Amino acid sequence: MDYKWNWGFLLEQVATGENTTYLGWLGIGLVNTILLTASAWVLALVLGSVFGVMRTLPNRGLAFLGTAYVSIFRNVPLIVQFFIWYFVVPEMLPVSMGDWIKNLDPSMQFFVVSVLSLGVYTGSRICEQVRAGIQGLPRGQKSAGLALGFTLFQTYRFVLLPVTYRAIIPPLTSEFLIISKNSAVASTIGLLELSGQARQLVDYTAQPYESFVCVTLAYMLINFVIIRLMGFIKNRSHIPGLLGD
Repeated sequence: MDYKWNWGFLLEQVATGENTTYLGWLGIGLVNTILLTASAWVLALVLGSVFGVMRTLPNRGLAFLGTAYVSIFRNVPLIVQFFIWYFVVPEMLPVSMGDWIKNLDPSMQFFVVSVLSLGVYTGSRICEQVRAGIQGLPRGQKSAGLALGFTLFQTYRFVLLPVTYRAIIPPLTSEFLIISKNSAVASTIGLLELSGQARQLVDYTAQPYESFVCVTLAYMLINFVIIRLMGFIKNRSHIPGLLGD
C-alpha cells in the first residue's frame, strides 16, 4: 500500500484561514461530542424515568401514553428522527416558535436538534429499563410504602425508584455508551462532532487514516470515562443485601 503517513499535519494551520490547527478541529469535535452526549443523556434519563413510571401506573390512560411513546420512538430509525426534528418539527410548531428555531445560530440549532433527537430516542429505550426494574421489585415494597402513609407519588420517589435505579445501573451504562456512539449521526444534519470533524479533515488534508485513528482513540477515551464514572456511581450507591448480592 503506497500511503504516506503524516501525523505532523495535525499541528498545521487549517486551510480555511481560521486561527486554529487541524488538531484544534478535532478538539472542537471532541467537546461537541461530550456536550451532546451528556445533554442527551440527561434528557433521556428524565424522559425514560417519567414514561417508565407511567407504564407501571394503574391509570390506563397514562400507561397507554407510556406505551405509545416507546412504540413510536423506539421503532423509528434514529437518522429518520434526526431529519424529522430538523426539517419537519419547526414547520409544525406555531409560526413564532418555528421562526425562532430557524433563526438560531446554525451551530446552536444543530446542537439543540441533536440533543432532542438523541434524548427522545434513547429515552424510549431507558423507559423500558425503568419499567422492567420497577416491575421486577417485590410487590411488598409498594404495599409497604402505601401502608406507611406515603402517597403513590411518594412511594415511587422514596421507595421504588431508589432501588430501581440501583438495579438498572448496568443497562443504563450500556445506553450511556450507545448514546456516545449514536452522536455520530448528528453529523448528518451539520453538527461537527468527532466523526463530522474527521470527515472535514479528510476533505482538507487527504490523510484519512490519521484522522480516523485519532477519532477512534477519542471515542475509546469517552467510553472509558463513562464506564469508570458509572462504575463509581454503582459502587457508591451499592447497599449490601438490598438486591440479593
